[in-house]
Amino acid sequence: MSILTIKLVHIGCVLMSYSLFVLRGIWMLRGSPLLQRHWVRTTPHIVDTALLISAVTLAIQLSISPLSNTWLMSKIVALLLYIALGTIALKRGKTRTIRLSAWVAAQGVFFYIAGVALTHDPQPWHAL
Repeated sequence: MSILTIKLVHIGCVLMSYSLFVLRGIWMLRGSPLLQRHWVRTTPHIVDTALLISAVTLAIQLSISPLSNTWLMSKIVALLLYIALGTIALKRGKTRTIRLSAWVAAQGVFFYIAGVALTHDPQPWHAL
């Protein structure tokens, strides 16, 4: 598979993953029973697995190591923060306020990750 194809799969998975996160967050805030649907609970895991596989495949094919590329290490650290905030937002937050705060913060982290990916700079605001 070509690098371009893998990159397109990766970007498509990023867009789907974020869209599903936003949708699930809205449903969480509304207390919607749709959150309990089987596809809502399984599809994000499938998409995120494809996202991770495409990311690792790209890194291997491009010989990019997080140990020698600070921008990639920054993305990985931010991804772990995004996952933690997402878990608080959608499952573990005790109150609606905590969940909402974590949901908004996770989106900020998502946009930071996207900025780093586009600029290859751990401080993407410098590119503005």
